[in-house]
Amino acid sequence: MSSDPATAPLPPLREVIARHGIVPHRRLGQNFLLDLNLTGRIARAAGRLDQATVIEIGPGPGGLTRALLASGAHRIVAIERDRRCLAALGELAAAYPGRLDLVAGDALELDPAMFSEKPRKIVANLPYNVATPLLLGWLEQIEKYESLTLMLQREVAERLTAGPRSKSYGRLSVLVQWLAEARILFDVPARAFVPSPRVTSSVIAILPRAEPLAPAQRAFLERVTAAAFGQRRKMLRTSLKPLGLAIDPLLERVGVAPTARAEELTVAEFCTLARALEGQPSSV
Repeated sequence: MSSDPATAPLPPLREVIARHGIVPHRRLGQNFLLDLNLTGRIARAAGRLDQATVIEIGPGPGGLTRALLASGAHRIVAIERDRRCLAALGELAAAYPGRLDLVAGDALELDPAMFSEKPRKIVANLPYNVATPLLLGWLEQIEKYESLTLMLQREVAERLTAGPRSKSYGRLSVLVQWLAEARILFDVPARAFVPSPRVTSSVIAILPRAEPLAPAQRAFLERVTAAAFGQRRKMLRTSLKPLGLAIDPLLERVGVAPTARAEELTVAEFCTLARALEGQPSSV
């Protein structure tokens, strides 16, 4: 095949799926997006791709992969654990020599940065069942990525972008917004997928901050948010008791009312609490 996309027409995705016997598996969280208009829109949402390594997680039969290639991605590293999909993606790699590298494996067990060079962008339709643990893992080394453009369950996207005093605001909101700016770009209806999930999906843009929103050590921030949101309906003087400290004096010292609830605190205020924990003998 020619390496020029204009002279290398690809077979329809449905034909590729049928030929390789790719029946979506629920245990792998597979919902394939075959709508070319939507895959193209996601690729465009990721910005310029011609000077970046694009990392795609769980590409399946390659619907979004095709759009990324057509959008001029300099190099794509596709991480896929389904052998059937790897065979289909191999045909796509042959049509675009040198631009698509396949990595066989479980993204939960791999560091995408090991297979790519900077600048890196993650662009992916994430399986619902592993989206949150994948994102938490990437946050640990968010400085390695220029941006993340992800399709997630709408409910998860709302949690990532929620502000204080909203029902979706929680531990994940704080951790993400501490390190990055996150915003929902657009929704994708269930009918666009094969098979159709029971929920709406959203495409979200996550842009790492040059510096965290406020100083804090992640371990302490995770401890305080886990305790606070673990009993989110209770006042902080009660919900923070599992930390094993004298809570009222601690809250008074950082200027937070002991009668406040977790959902009322800003990300910066949680960081202040996390810093206060660092000097406590029982907080290690």
